[in-house]
Amino acid sequence: MRVLLQRASRAEVRAGGRSLGSIGLGLVALVGVGRDDTSEAARGLARKSVELRMFRDAAGKTNLSLLDVDGEMLAISQFTLYADVSRGRRPSFIYAAAPELGAQLYEAFATAVEELGVRVARGEFGAEMEVELVNDGPMTIWLDSAS
Repeated sequence: MRVLLQRASRAEVRAGGRSLGSIGLGLVALVGVGRDDTSEAARGLARKSVELRMFRDAAGKTNLSLLDVDGEMLAISQFTLYADVSRGRRPSFIYAAAPELGAQLYEAFATAVEELGVRVARGEFGAEMEVELVNDGPMTIWLDSAS
């Protein structure tokens, strides 16, 4: 499983001209599910995402977690995080999970974040979406379930 975290001062996701969800201060989590991923990996990355110190303290040091700042998360499914571009110019997605597993583990990730005390706004699994965010910093961190 892969999660790309972006620290945001605000963010919103839309599909089909309607808003699906928005957050204020928090993290935008682009969530990719691999074909061999498990619910254990989803829970582990949820905990790491919530506890990772990505926010500034009063001294300006990056010492605070999402929980510490009472932040929110916008979770967006993104199978393209598993793009394989080792051959040619057209990405292959053979390492991404099938839609059924992808949807299940994306939801497991978002639910685990909620169970840790963070409000989660969600995109729509499998939909063409528009994500608008103000990346604060910019601060972007890539997490893999293997790391």
